[in-house]
Amino acid sequence: MSLLTAPLRAPAAALAALLLVTPSAPPVHEPVPSLAGAAAGSWVRPVQPGGVVHGFDPPAQAWLAGHRGVDLTASVGDVVRSPADGVVTFAGPVAGRGVLVVTHDDGLRTSLEPVDATVARGSRVSAGDPVATLSTDPGHCTPAACLHWGVRAGETYVDPLALLGRVRIVLLGRRGLRQGDAVRRSRRRREGRAGGPSPPCASARCATR
Repeated sequence: MSLLTAPLRAPAAALAALLLVTPSAPPVHEPVPSLAGAAAGSWVRPVQPGGVVHGFDPPAQAWLAGHRGVDLTASVGDVVRSPADGVVTFAGPVAGRGVLVVTHDDGLRTSLEPVDATVARGSRVSAGDPVATLSTDPGHCTPAACLHWGVRAGETYVDPLALLGRVRIVLLGRRGLRQGDAVRRSRRRREGRAGGPSPPCASARCATR
C-alpha cells in the first residue's frame, strides 16, 4: 500500500463498516386519508328517508365496544344506494349477513349491511345509484329492520352523517373527527354574517376549552 492510496482506502473501509451495523429504517406507513377532500353535497343518504335509529358513538379506545356507524330506518326490500361515487370492492356475506363495501374516490370506504347486493364487485357506481336492497338477514336493529352505514378513513371509523352536512371536516391523525371544531367554525361564520358574536359562556366547561 502506498502512502498516497492509504488515506483514500481508510474512509471507504469506515463507511462500509458503518453500513453493516446501521439498522434498516422502519417501514413507512401510509397516512390516514383526510376527509377534507369529501366535497360538501357530494354524499347522499343510502336509504330514504333514512331517519336515525342509532347514531355514531365510537369507543374511547379501538378495542372497546361502541357504535362505529349509524343505523337508518328502512324496511326489508328497500333500495339501498351508494352514498358517493366509487367502486364496489366487496359484496358478500360476513358473519351471517350480507355486506357491501364501496371504496370512494376520496379514499373513504362505505360499508352497508344487511343487504342483498344488486351490483357485482368491481362495478363503478355514482352517488345515488342503486347497489342493493335491504335483506332479511339479522342486523343491528333485530328484530326490527334497519340499515347500518359505516364509513372508514384508513382504519378509523368516522361519522357518516357528518359527510352529509355543509361544514367541511378534517380527520386529525388517527383520533377521529374533531366535529366540535367544525361546528364552532360554522357558528363563527354565521355570527359574522349576523353582525355580532353569541353571548359569552359562563360555565366552567368554557374555561377548559
